[in-house]
Order: sequence, then C-alpha cells, then structure tokens
Amino acid sequence: MMKKVFLFVVTYALLTACGTTRQAGQTAGLVDPTDTVLSETLQRKYDYFFLEALRLKSQEDKQDAAFEMLQHCVEINPDGAAAIYELIEYYAKLGRKDKVEQYVERAAQLEPTNYWYQFALANYYARTDNGAEQAEQVLVRMTKLFPDKLQPLYALIDVYTSQDRNLDVINLLNQLEERTGKNEQLSMEKFRIYMQMKDNKNALQEIESLVKEYPNDYRYQVVLGDTYMQSRKTKEAYNLYRKVLDEEPNNTLALYSLASYYDQTGQKELYRQQLDSLLSNRKVDEEVKTNIMRQLIAQNEQTTKDSTQIIRLFDRILEQEPETPQLPMLYAQYLLSKRMNARAVPVLRQVLQIEPTNTAARLTLLGEAVRKEDYPDIISICEAGTETNPDMPEFYFYLAVAYNQAERTDDVIAVCNKALKTVNKNTRKEVLSDFYALIGDAYHTKQMHNEAYAAYDSALVYNPSNIGALNNYAYYLSLERKELDKAEEMSYKTVKADPNNATYLDTYAWILFEKGNYAEARIYIDNALLNNTDKSDVIVEHCGDIYYMTGDAEGAVKFWKQALELGSKSKTLRKKIEQKKYIPE
Repeated sequence: MMKKVFLFVVTYALLTACGTTRQAGQTAGLVDPTDTVLSETLQRKYDYFFLEALRLKSQEDKQDAAFEMLQHCVEINPDGAAAIYELIEYYAKLGRKDKVEQYVERAAQLEPTNYWYQFALANYYARTDNGAEQAEQVLVRMTKLFPDKLQPLYALIDVYTSQDRNLDVINLLNQLEERTGKNEQLSMEKFRIYMQMKDNKNALQEIESLVKEYPNDYRYQVVLGDTYMQSRKTKEAYNLYRKVLDEEPNNTLALYSLASYYDQTGQKELYRQQLDSLLSNRKVDEEVKTNIMRQLIAQNEQTTKDSTQIIRLFDRILEQEPETPQLPMLYAQYLLSKRMNARAVPVLRQVLQIEPTNTAARLTLLGEAVRKEDYPDIISICEAGTETNPDMPEFYFYLAVAYNQAERTDDVIAVCNKALKTVNKNTRKEVLSDFYALIGDAYHTKQMHNEAYAAYDSALVYNPSNIGALNNYAYYLSLERKELDKAEEMSYKTVKADPNNATYLDTYAWILFEKGNYAEARIYIDNALLNNTDKSDVIVEHCGDIYYMTGDAEGAVKFWKQALELGSKSKTLRKKIEQKKYIPE
C-alpha cells in the first residue's frame, strides 16, 4: 500500500530561491523581482536588513529581533516577496490567521513561478475549512508549471482522497507510474482503491501486473489469491496458495490465507488443522499467531465457550518462549476475563520477563498482590516498577505502604521523597497529599512528632479532605494532649465523611474524652464498638476508659479484659484491671 504523503508547512528560510530569481532587465540580487522599483539606497537597505533578519532567525534567542527586521524590510519594500514569505512563520506562531492568509497569498501572487511560494499557498488552502477547491486549483497549476516535481501530484492525491474522488486518485497514480515506472507502492494503492470501489476486475489486473513484474515475490501471489477469494474464484486461489507453499513451505501469508480458504469453503477440520499448524510453527511471526488466537477466542465465545480449548492452545504456544509480549498478554487478559486470576499471575510475570516496562502487566500484578495483601510481592513488583516506570506514582505509593507494613520506616520516607521528586504539572494534588500523609505516619513511628505534623500540614495543603491524614493527625495530637480543639475539628470532618468507620469514630470519641466531654464521648465510642468488625483492642480499651469516666466501673473492667484478650500491648491495661480504675498512659 502506498504511503500517504500529506501536505506540510514548508521551510521558510529559502535564501537561494529568493536571491537568484530575476526579472527581465534586472541584475541578480536579494531584492525581490516585483513591479516596485527601489532606489539603489533603498535596495541596499532592504538587502542589509533581510540578511540580518535571516542571521538573527538562526539564533533561538533572537526571534523577536528577526521578526522586527523582517517587518522593517516590508516597510522598505511592500512587494518584497522574500520578507513577506519569511513573516508567514512568525504570524502563524502568533495566531494571526488574517496575516498568514494575507502574506501567503501575497507571496504567491508576487512570484507565481516560485515553487515554494506556490506550494505554501496550496498547503494553506488545504488546511483551511472549505479550502480544498482552491488547493486543487493551485496544485493543478503547479503540475503544469513544474512537470519534473512529484510533490504536487502527491499533494493533489491527498486532496482528492479527502473528497473520496477515487477515479481522480487513480488517474494521478497512473500519471506517477508513467513518470517513475511501475512500483509496489503505486500498484498496491491502486489495488486498495479498486477494492474499496468494489471493482474486482481492475483490482485483479493490478495485482496480476505486479505478479508478472515481480514473479519471485510471493507476497503478490498470495494477495492475488486473496483477491481471487473475494471474487469467488476459489479454485484459482487454492492453486496459488499451494504453488507458493510448494516453493516456501513456511510462508506465513500463504499458510494463513490457506486457513481462510478452508474456513470459507466449509472445510472446518482442515481449517482447524491449518491453524494448529500455524500456531505450532516457530517460524510464524508472533503477531500472526496473536491475530489467530484473537480469531479463535471470538469464534469460541460465539459457539462452545469452552475455555479449556483456548487455554490448551495458549499453553502450547507459550512453551515456544515468545520473544514479544503480545501472546502472553493476550493470554493473561483472556484468563482474567474468565476470572482465573491466579492462573494469570505467572503469565503476567512472563510478560514482564520479556518486557519489564509493560505497565499494564505490572499494574495488573500489583492489583492481585494488593487484593491478597501479599506485601513481600507488592515490594518486589513496585521496587522494579519505580525503576522501569519512574513517572508512575502508583508504584511509589504501594511500595511505601508495603514498607510501612514491613516496619521499614526509613524506606517509607525515602521512597515518598523520591516520588515527590518525580511530580510534574499533571500530577494530581490528591496524590501529593497521600505521599505527605505517608511521610507523616512514618515520622510519627520514629517519634519525630514535629516532622510528622509538618508533613500532615503539607498533606492537608494539597488536599484538605484527605481523611486518612486528618484522622491520624488528630489522633496523634490527642495522644500528646495538645491542640485538642484543632484535633476535634479535624476528626469531626472524618466522622462526617464516613460516619460508620470505627477508627474515625474512636478517634473522635478519644479527643472528646481528652477534653473531658465524657458523656458525648460515650455516644461515639458505642457507635465505634458497633462498627468494630476488625476487633480492634485499642477501640475496646478506649471503650473501657470512657465507661469508667462516665461512672460505669463494672462495664469498664469488662471492656479492659476484652482488650487484653484481643492482644493489647497497653502499658497500663493490667493495672486498670487489677485496680479497677482508669490509669492514664
């Protein structure tokens, strides 16, 4: 298929084109050949400023000065096509569409035989709404003015293609073929258009001519066979496929086309055998195998939906140790679609062995590890992920969480700080907030309270609704019995946001307890206890403390004993039970 050649904005610095064009009766020079006749003094000025503008334009930090110089050139000579042409680029960058249109048309008008000016005009029209007809007019004129140039023909093909003028495209392709000789790109493009037009006769002729021109290139013979199939000439197609395979038994295109032949002619057993042969052939391209497996999956879903057949095929193919991730990734996606997540995990690991930067595979593996709360696996996946995909915050975040579970506090701080160095303008503020919250938790574990509170403050600057940061910040302040009003305000936000969260209810109850609001604290701790599905010993012990302060010593002792049974490591819990009274930490 012929590669499309699209119109493009041509380079504007054309010293040779501008400096060598002459008009009858003029000597060669940098001044533009126009009806405007400059005095010798003005011509020298124009030449000087134009050359100086080009010199400045070549320097990245001198663009403003170059722009001013070119404007000055136009002031000296309003018909100076070279300066006008150079200014188009600057006005385009400034978004001055009116000036771009004015100058590109003016430059082309001033020098109607300048190839680059005319091509720029055609390009401009082609890029504007409803400008195809004007572009066509310019390009048709160019094909006559510059018969040795091929670019106008290619550009004109683009214009006709955008208007679905297939016959005009064919005509131009024939013109190109007359100039350049027969070649694959032109013939395949004509073939494609004929097929699009459902003109099988001409499509066949085009491919037959390629087969005749290149008898040893079996690609064309296979394509010809496929065209025969579309024209229902199945016998001719089969003979071509067999001819190619007799010469090249491992020709992938012929093998695949023969499989399609068996399928379309109802020979299902031979079809399956042919596909099986393709899939087991190590010389067949992996992309072809991937396409075959997609086809088989679709057929399987429409018929038996027997996943064991597909799985057996995939397992056999993967024994060949594929070099690209396409096949194992498709297999993993299939297994996940069948909810065979555990079976997909080793396949995803195979994908990462082939392509460590495969983000989809790594994120899917991470999701499985998080779901199973397999923290060592999370660490392994994310440590590699921060190296292969350093711009993805997910790997840093879950790595920090896993380090925290492993009590690797210094590593939590280090990986969060590393993540914060990778942020850019597109990083969501909520993500930054979460990293600062993790840093705050880590510093508190290290008993570095001031640093912890500074980190929490940063977290809340980026996201004032970060519930986790609000809760932990408030609770740690309450443990130090400081800034309790601030702690209560933050904790209340978490309760409003998630009124059935036992941890948030416990924090709020404990702050009220520290402020001496025992009756209100009991209301919230009772609610926390009702929602304490994880059987937190801290919540149960707090319940005992609050009950004691509301006058229920018997109930308090009962809760303290429960907390001890749940494995509480409180330093004062046993004394509370023995002495049957509340003892602060």
